[in-house]
Amino acid sequence: MLLSAALTSGTASYGQGPITVGHGPTFAVADHDLSQKVSLIVYGDMRFTDPTNTKDANPAARQALVVKIASEHPDSLQLTGDVPLGGNNTADYAVYASETKVWRDDKLRVYPTLGNHEFKGADKQADLEHWWHAFPELTGARWYSVALGKRVYLLNLDSTSDLTPGSEQRVWLEDQITHLDRSVEFVFLQLHHPPVADIQLHIEVDHNPRPNEISLRDYLGQAAEKSHARFIVIAGHIHNYERFERDKVTYLVSGGGGAHPYVVERTPLDLYQDNAFPNFHYLKFVLEGKQMKATMYRLADATAAVPEWQAKDTFLVKAK
Repeated sequence: MLLSAALTSGTASYGQGPITVGHGPTFAVADHDLSQKVSLIVYGDMRFTDPTNTKDANPAARQALVVKIASEHPDSLQLTGDVPLGGNNTADYAVYASETKVWRDDKLRVYPTLGNHEFKGADKQADLEHWWHAFPELTGARWYSVALGKRVYLLNLDSTSDLTPGSEQRVWLEDQITHLDRSVEFVFLQLHHPPVADIQLHIEVDHNPRPNEISLRDYLGQAAEKSHARFIVIAGHIHNYERFERDKVTYLVSGGGGAHPYVVERTPLDLYQDNAFPNFHYLKFVLEGKQMKATMYRLADATAAVPEWQAKDTFLVKAK
């Protein structure tokens, strides 16, 4: 049956469930329930919290993004983590529910990913229970998959858990990729900590890729050679935007959801070299024929009474 959201949730429809085991997807959305041109929006690091808190987040930018994304009416909305400022604070989840009411009204399918801010309290299990209360469809799962029609597959990972070979999550991930249906052309992998990013030498150096995600990167490079599908990996954690190609895999950092912005020292490998700051933004993907057209939309001025959006980066990911 179609899953409905609890009043506290920002989701309205995940697709057919429930949580499953085995090779198949956790949730499935039929092709006839999708737009003629399937569209996906991905972004992260919103830090929903008391809007009077302008130190940890920019509430004006956060709210402008929520409204703009609702106006896009995407078939799927993926959040790359750090949804609340503090996962130990149920009031932050209440702000999330309040500020994203327009998403529920529009019946958006919202697929969230766990980040480090979801675990800010001393009791990590209690924090996880708060997460499941906000997203009841996910109760019992920290990672999950979605068949978004026959051609697009979503893998939402938990980078606060082990992703190295032999770990429970890694075994599940390898099984999912090994048993992808032949109809799948694009696989989106969402997680919070980035497997590939601009290596910082002076600022935010603790946000550089960690061994946990580097292990995932190395595996995906090998899997991409054998898979019939194209892999697109989107992370957050760094409050800016970055884009890379490595081992025929597209890697993106999309952490411009409203959290306090970070300056990035861009390396030559970064395919996005614009240093406009701050970089509050979202990513939109549209399935056009045998390719995904991707656009990064940036909020030009977070202080403006009427938000203005700039298409700052556009690229194509072609099916194999």
